[in-house]
Amino acid sequence: MDLILISGLSGSGKTVALHMLEDSGYYCVDNLPSSLLHSLVRELRDEGYERVAVAVDIRGGYSLLQLPGAVRDLQKAEMQPRFLFLDARDDILLKRFSETRRSHPLASTGRSLAESIAEERRRMEEIAALGHHIDTSDLKAGALREWVRQFAQADPERGLTLMFESFGFKHGLPLDADFVFDARCLPNPHYESELRPLTGKDAPVIDYLEAQPDVLAMRDDIQRFVATWLPAFVRDNRNYLTVAIGCTGGQHRSVYLAEWLARAFAGQARVLVRHRNLP
Repeated sequence: MDLILISGLSGSGKTVALHMLEDSGYYCVDNLPSSLLHSLVRELRDEGYERVAVAVDIRGGYSLLQLPGAVRDLQKAEMQPRFLFLDARDDILLKRFSETRRSHPLASTGRSLAESIAEERRRMEEIAALGHHIDTSDLKAGALREWVRQFAQADPERGLTLMFESFGFKHGLPLDADFVFDARCLPNPHYESELRPLTGKDAPVIDYLEAQPDVLAMRDDIQRFVATWLPAFVRDNRNYLTVAIGCTGGQHRSVYLAEWLARAFAGQARVLVRHRNLP
């Protein structure tokens, strides 16, 4: 059975993710108490379901604390779930709840929305460490669906997936990064009028950056660092490793570096590249 478990903070996009998986042929169950996970999956497997996605989150109350144990039970029963955790910055979650006027699951008379989000983040801390993160803060619904589709299509038997992600520091740090490199010290194509509207994927920007010794030095340093430590993460049975490279706006320098690194490691791991702040 291909089993995907989805969790995350309220307002982070779990409904979008679950609908995408349902459209892709997964049998989906939303808001399942953790205590029922093992018995449900076993029954669905016995009935012949091959692809199942289950959302488990704070709405299940304190049964959520049983989720790590339930995952271990599934692994002992030779059912290897893949775990996807969706997250977003607090200011984005506040905005989403304000726009939709929905009530937070932990909202109460004596607790504000901001306090509810903080309490949920505290309760979810252990759960967040179970799987692959996607930070949905700056993602449109279509981009999130595509990223979830990539996650669903990844073959866990192929081992670690290495992800290079570009972003702009002015939009905030990505919550899903394992390593973050800061490219803001490099020469900026933004200040060249003919390059400003282009991106790090365009040949004139690539030519400009590759003519800068500092760009080549940082590029090669990041490659050496990742190449040195990648085998250690493979030995640790990690499924995903996300390397984020940031510049000011996430348009030129970080995009170029992420694209170049993705090509450099294409033969060493399953590689994905994402550009958080490109249109």
